[in-house]
Amino acid sequence: MPKSATTRTPPPTDGEIVDLDLSTEMRTSFLEYAYSVIYARALPDARDGLKPVQRRILFQMDRMGLRPDRPHVKSSRVVGDVMGRLHPHGDTAIYEALVRLAQPFTMRLPLIDGHGNFGSLDDGPAAPRYTEARLAASALALTADLDEDTVDFSPNYDYTLTEPEVLPAAFPNLLVNGAAGIAVGMATNMPPHNLVEVVAAARHLLTHPEASLEDLTAFVPGPDLPAGGMIVGLDGIREAYRTGRGKFLTRATAHVESVSPRRKGIVVTELPYMVGPEKVIARIKEAVGSKKLQGITDVADLTDRRHGTRLVISVKNGYNPEAVLAQLYKHTPLEDSFGINNVSLVDGQPHTLGLRELLEVFVRHRLTVVTRRTRFRLGKRRERAHLVDGLLIAILDIDEVIAVIRSSDDAATARTRLMQVFDLTEPQAGYILELQLRRLTKFSVIELEKERDELAREIEALEAILADDVLLRRVVSRELAAVAEQFGTPRRTVLLEASGEPVTSSAGSAATPDDASASGGGAKRAAASAQPMTLMPSASPVPLTVPDDPCRVVLSATGLVARTAGTEPVARTGGRRPHDALTSQVATTARGRIGAVTDTGRLVLLDVVSTTEVPRTEGALGLAGATPVRQLVDIEPEETVVGMVPVGSVDNPPIVLATADGVIKRVKPGDEPRNAESWEVISLSEGDRVVFAGTAADTDFLALVTSDAQLLRFQAAKVRPQGRGAGGMAGISLHEGARVIAGAAVPEELLAEAVVVTVAGSEGSLPGTGGGSVKVTPLDRYPAKGRATGGVRSHRFLRGEDELVVAWVGVAPPRALREGGQPVVLPEPDERRDGSGSPLPAPIIGIG
Repeated sequence: MPKSATTRTPPPTDGEIVDLDLSTEMRTSFLEYAYSVIYARALPDARDGLKPVQRRILFQMDRMGLRPDRPHVKSSRVVGDVMGRLHPHGDTAIYEALVRLAQPFTMRLPLIDGHGNFGSLDDGPAAPRYTEARLAASALALTADLDEDTVDFSPNYDYTLTEPEVLPAAFPNLLVNGAAGIAVGMATNMPPHNLVEVVAAARHLLTHPEASLEDLTAFVPGPDLPAGGMIVGLDGIREAYRTGRGKFLTRATAHVESVSPRRKGIVVTELPYMVGPEKVIARIKEAVGSKKLQGITDVADLTDRRHGTRLVISVKNGYNPEAVLAQLYKHTPLEDSFGINNVSLVDGQPHTLGLRELLEVFVRHRLTVVTRRTRFRLGKRRERAHLVDGLLIAILDIDEVIAVIRSSDDAATARTRLMQVFDLTEPQAGYILELQLRRLTKFSVIELEKERDELAREIEALEAILADDVLLRRVVSRELAAVAEQFGTPRRTVLLEASGEPVTSSAGSAATPDDASASGGGAKRAAASAQPMTLMPSASPVPLTVPDDPCRVVLSATGLVARTAGTEPVARTGGRRPHDALTSQVATTARGRIGAVTDTGRLVLLDVVSTTEVPRTEGALGLAGATPVRQLVDIEPEETVVGMVPVGSVDNPPIVLATADGVIKRVKPGDEPRNAESWEVISLSEGDRVVFAGTAADTDFLALVTSDAQLLRFQAAKVRPQGRGAGGMAGISLHEGARVIAGAAVPEELLAEAVVVTVAGSEGSLPGTGGGSVKVTPLDRYPAKGRATGGVRSHRFLRGEDELVVAWVGVAPPRALREGGQPVVLPEPDERRDGSGSPLPAPIIGIG
């Protein structure tokens, strides 16, 4: 008959068969297995954030002396020592745990400094015999003070050695690095966080133990993933911080840029947590093949160690990159979800913890560690002070001490007599007997008295810490601040509400009174700098292709290019937004092409669809989000785009060019090579460069302004159109050392509205620097003259001025910009064509 579950079964003897109840045996064995997995393998301790195997690896490497200032050793040696001394499981599990601790894409603050192939998001690591490891500097903060009775030790698996039950952990490792593990009937999945933010929250909780969850989430608004990216929607995170369970959406960081002179592309620089480029590429190809994705021509992985993640997705011309990106988020791992399950061990029991509970467990642990360390140090210093007092007593009568020792039969007798004669304790007498005679000098007395006083001060400070809870908390807070200062980095992950509004941490401004040194505004700066570079799908659906609607492409004085709907010229009523000084406007269509003329005399084709579409506003355009023109055209680093012109039709007005040497040229419309992306539109002499490019009909007026303040105005009809290979003709007669600095083509019907802006300065000063003066004058105040003449004076120089550094001719009102695109207020028009200017309110770099 089977025995009852409550009946104790005696151990069987050799050869004896014992009948057991199957259900009871299975239940007992399964519970033992489950207990082992939960408590000894899969779940981290909430105090130091480590699983047993991770703790054993760090402890054993610390005992092996594998610190950051020591050479790396083979991973096989570490694995062997951990397995042989502490860990009862196999080498594979140990090496996998070691690899994870060294991976920067897994850990927000890696604890092991790996040397060799420790794997990637798409590939596993090399074998342990091919890799090397040592502790990272951050790991020393976890193992510090182990030898000062800060934590309890317990026997290892065979009771031959001891190991710490938990590490002292000088920072909240569980929140900073997260955790993942599958036990029996439960699992844990915790995302990493920013060290500076978590430390700020812990310090706030130290100072304000009654702090609410809302107070703490002001410092820790959300996870901070190692790979960066974005987290969209924070409701699930707030729920996890409250209950320990939640879910959030991670999204790759991507922006649109020109991947070739003729094509736009989506460049992914940060991927969701634990998502590799190869997985993304495979899903993109699969979705393109199944027609779920449209408008993608190619995808290339340009990721490397130097530049980091760079996944380039080419978009077909005519497709809206923002809409393609929205499809990518929907159908590929560029958008992924993360389920939070904050399960960890507290007092040996698994618990699901919210943010406040996790911080409370850590704070209690650090208070205990610092208290035990303080008691240990206090005991050591008291013991040393006691010995120093005995030495001082002995040195006062050193001759008698020596006589007592010499007259004693043995050491025990000498110890007893010293205690009786000098009223010493046994430890003091024993220490004197073991002391070398060279220490018993007059100089040693000075050292001992100094040491005694220093020990007294240290003992007083340690006793004060143990007697005052506020002082104890202040010590813990200062140590946390030091760790954050040493290892803290700015936030990498941008947090966005479901509405798209960015969320930042207050860790840099309001944690505790002395937080300023430890908690910088990295999160706020990172979010602010990353936000303009990311693309969020709009709430309303974005058309996948760009309609070939009429539009107008504009170029600002600071080199930004954009397009607006419609072909009507942008309103000329002035504006106050940055970058809204326009130097070129071309009417075209969204899928058309225009030409960008450079100062080297080249015309480079530009796809209009690659430019950023910006809305018209009353009086101005806000071009702060527009694209730098050199990112859209294939030009050399030393080349500069000086203007944009229409191409492709014989009905277009001739292109007009002006050079620094005073050459003027009009190019025949339609004189363009076939199947070319760029070509020369003027043959320049050596050292010459183009300073102006536009279009001019025969009835228009051309104006040239020189550096010595001469202005020439003449009719465009006097310049006959030439082929693109011609070198042009004389435009203005220059004085020695002078050069043309500005040109313009003004329609005859707008001549009365045109003005001339001249900015005077000194020779050798860079544009936009130094002092000087500025003058605005109506263009019709300058008489028209013949081509190739010297013109008339346009600006009378003041003392310290000897040339014009910036000039512009165009339809009023003029707009001047300083460095960064901010507007500069110009004076009212001056009717005197050769008058002097008004003092500059700010340096000017461009006018439009």
